[in-house]
Amino acid sequence: MKEMDSNIQYLSGVGPKRAALLTQELGISTIGELLHFYPFRYVDRSTITPIREVIPDTANIQIQARVIQVALINRTQKTVLVRTLADNADGYVDTGLLSDLKFNTISRMTVMVEDSSGKCELVFFRGIKYTFNKLLPGRLFLFFGKPTLFQSRLQFTHPEIDYPVQMEEPSQGEGSQPHPVRNASQQEFRGMGLTGVYASTDKLKNAGLTGRQMNKLMANALRLCINEIEETLPDYVLKENGLVNLRFALCNIHFPKDAQSLKLASYRLKFEELLYLQLSLLKQKYVRSRNENGIRMPHVGEAFNQCYQSLPYDLTGAQKRVIKEIRADLTSGRQMNRLLQGDVGSGKTLVAVMSALLAVGNGYQACIMAPTEVLAQQHYANIQKYLAPTGRTVRLLTGSTKTKERKEILPALAEGSIDIIVGTHALIEDNVIFKHLGLAIIDEQHRFGVEQRARLWNKTPGAIVPHILVMTATPIPRTLAMTLYGDLDVSVIDEMPPGRKPVQTLLITERKRSALYKFMKEQIRAGHQVFVVYPLIFESEKMDYRNLEEGYNNISDAFPLPEYKVAIVHGKQTNEDKNFNMSAFAAGRADILVSTTVIEVGVDVPNASVMVIESAERFGLSQLHQLRGRVGRGSAHSYCILVKGDKVSKESQKRLELMCSTEDGFVLAEEDMKMRGPGDLEGTQQSGLPIALNIASLSKDSRILSEAHKYADYILQKDSDLHLPENAVLARELRKEKYQVKDYSQIS
Repeated sequence: MKEMDSNIQYLSGVGPKRAALLTQELGISTIGELLHFYPFRYVDRSTITPIREVIPDTANIQIQARVIQVALINRTQKTVLVRTLADNADGYVDTGLLSDLKFNTISRMTVMVEDSSGKCELVFFRGIKYTFNKLLPGRLFLFFGKPTLFQSRLQFTHPEIDYPVQMEEPSQGEGSQPHPVRNASQQEFRGMGLTGVYASTDKLKNAGLTGRQMNKLMANALRLCINEIEETLPDYVLKENGLVNLRFALCNIHFPKDAQSLKLASYRLKFEELLYLQLSLLKQKYVRSRNENGIRMPHVGEAFNQCYQSLPYDLTGAQKRVIKEIRADLTSGRQMNRLLQGDVGSGKTLVAVMSALLAVGNGYQACIMAPTEVLAQQHYANIQKYLAPTGRTVRLLTGSTKTKERKEILPALAEGSIDIIVGTHALIEDNVIFKHLGLAIIDEQHRFGVEQRARLWNKTPGAIVPHILVMTATPIPRTLAMTLYGDLDVSVIDEMPPGRKPVQTLLITERKRSALYKFMKEQIRAGHQVFVVYPLIFESEKMDYRNLEEGYNNISDAFPLPEYKVAIVHGKQTNEDKNFNMSAFAAGRADILVSTTVIEVGVDVPNASVMVIESAERFGLSQLHQLRGRVGRGSAHSYCILVKGDKVSKESQKRLELMCSTEDGFVLAEEDMKMRGPGDLEGTQQSGLPIALNIASLSKDSRILSEAHKYADYILQKDSDLHLPENAVLARELRKEKYQVKDYSQIS
């Protein structure tokens, strides 16, 4: 067995207990996995600052100084021992009895150090015994940390400690050894040059796996494994893309020789990661492109034309373009796997209806699956209007559908007399069978689990795989769409229907609440309705529920019966209560709906002209944009009012100001990903990525992603199965478990 495949516990400096923690906290089980755990930033140890030039409260800096005094202070603030440099500067002397010393009674240690320009103090609150025995007066050390001013004294708290010793400098060649590394008798690292900083946790730090220790473990791992590191990219890929070899990349990502070496190493590792991500996705697409087993739908059909001709308005250019793209897929003889992106209110539902009618016109059924009952009911009501001139049948199936109705719907669906069915998770129940399901449309697909979605494909006798249209109203940045849906064709409705009025977005603080309530009353008197949304990021957060209930009580007091009617909706209600209150608001029986973000997707209340978002700083840009999209659907001028707390971070302030500056969801989504990263776009903690990225960032490395995408496509155009000898390395790597991406055509 290779050393890289060995359990991490056998690496010098780890052992069973630390190994268990590394696996539990970081998912690192082998030495090879440790080598692919990369620094998330670097600190520059190339400069030594004289003490007299240190400016308090600046970024971390490095000093080189000699220890002149160490003092131990107990919990009663009494100094119990002072160790100072001897008068002749040869050795040190203790004031106090070392033999009586009990380190568990010591609360802090202060260390006075000096260089030729001045003195400063170091303070330690943990690891005192080890540090006391290390920092002997008279010895010279490198100290790295953040300088502060305490009681007019320059001070460093828990600085990193190093020995100022010259290190080896290996070459950049193929067999280069990790650097900076000392000879075997000295297992420390120097404090000069770029030093990697690794993600950590409190548990790891408490177990002694500090940043310094992680550096040591990386050096040990590289020493052990350097000669067995196998190249993971073909030679032609390295040459054509100007990439350094893997050994050089791993050495210099952990211990950069210089800034240029770090740049080369980083680019190599990011490009490789993104290339394999794109290969794993695009390979599925190439395989499917050769598959002629998709349902061929050559006809437009009378129902499509009847619906189109009866529309009271023209389709936008974007809607027409997308329908043409979908029709081209349906007539190709290959299975359609298309993602339809459209901003809030861009007209995706109508495109879905027209697509469903194309399937119906060819003798097939279509289903439209929505994540909530309210959204399913809304789709059903709209589709009924669109289908009225066609004579085609549409039914609704949700968890609330009565038993009597189910007994009518299920046989009709199985015998084919229902053309289009709209529903929720109820559509994937075992007893729901179609006669000829030709098109499955999934709205807001990220809200359905993988297994739930996959069950749709088993709904037709003979296992005929339907065409797939995935819809989302959450604008997805191009780079993220390329990654999440790299194997799907993407259509974008980037044009709003004429007549849709812009929503005026305002940012206010708590101090303006009385003015806000006055404005809400004016809007209600004018015949409009108001949403008031509170943050509820996790269902378990009691604080959020208290805020919601307190807000509801305050609004009920400010807007009393019988003049005003206030409804409330949140996740702890039963579906029956939730639907009752939401329906009351949608029907105009309530003036104000106090809610959590359950109303984020799909609720269409044209009469609602005001969206008030409480504690707006707690939401992401995409989520704020989704909420804003709930208003502006009628003829009245609409408003989105963001209420922020008195103290918000600079990033939150920037996010809120950006919301006020644009209504373009794609601009906001790009900015949101830059600020928050791709894993948190929905305001919820979901990873969503088909492959875990160790070093590449979708928000920061979009250029590399584009290059990797193009190059993956270039490789697969020549060799879609990766059977050519020069692609043997690529085929080998793609067989590894981490690249076994589920076929998104079967789950999206």
